[in-house]
Amino acid sequence: MQIKNDKIQLFEDQPIRTAWVEDEGEWYFSIVDVVGALTEQPDFDGSRNYWKVLKNRLKDEGNQLVTNCNQLKMRSPKDGKKYNTDVANTEQLLRIIQSIPSKKAEPFKLWLAQVGRERIEEVIDPELTIERALETYVKKGYSREWINQRLQAIQVRKELTDEWEKRGVKKGIEYAILTDEISKAWSGMTTREYKNLKGLKKENLRDNMSTLELVLNMLAEATTTEISKQKQSETFEENRKVAIEGGEAAGEARIAVEKRTGKPVITSKNAAQLHDIVTGLLESDISDDEA
Repeated sequence: MQIKNDKIQLFEDQPIRTAWVEDEGEWYFSIVDVVGALTEQPDFDGSRNYWKVLKNRLKDEGNQLVTNCNQLKMRSPKDGKKYNTDVANTEQLLRIIQSIPSKKAEPFKLWLAQVGRERIEEVIDPELTIERALETYVKKGYSREWINQRLQAIQVRKELTDEWEKRGVKKGIEYAILTDEISKAWSGMTTREYKNLKGLKKENLRDNMSTLELVLNMLAEATTTEISKQKQSETFEENRKVAIEGGEAAGEARIAVEKRTGKPVITSKNAAQLHDIVTGLLESDISDDEA
């Protein structure tokens, strides 16, 4: 199955890991997360154990539902690594819910319908994705100026990943390597080092950048895209060198800004310290944003 994007979605403040499978045109949901939300388990292990018992019971009853369930790689909330995770589409999930006594069953069914409807609407009109992202950032407390830059940064990143795809760069590890090269060239740190500086774990780095950090990172990625279009790199090593060049251009701009302002551009402050952000930052909905 080809996963177009995976993201955390919230049901009554409970995180549900989801993945949009492009070739099937539908969402898949982490069954463990759904079980946790419906049964109000105290932790991830409790949800996993509940599903294990329920799954065995359904198997013993000869229920084909369990047999038909798929697995997708999803990031674990415990250690952040990706593991094969039991998932179900909307139809399968509705049948699983019938086996779980919960007062939240009906509200969850309504939530499922809304998730599916919004995705279909976004496929028809992609601008809705941007509008919903804007609404989310406004609700979280970000300034309008910052939001405008963030939405532009999303577009710049998309143009870069489209260019990488044309050049044969593989999604996942190769995207991550090139992103780190860009980051090191302009900021002096890999993405992980940058996140550590800001005290981040799973949160999106760009959502925790100042406006100036965001602009320089955007400059680095936009420059990388333009250089790549000119050089039309054919190998991964050539793409790596282009990524360094693009990052270095923004690095030079950073040094110039710091010389004129007399203070460093890079800050250890995260979003909660930079903006009036409400508790509980959401992870990014952009799948390749930090790949």
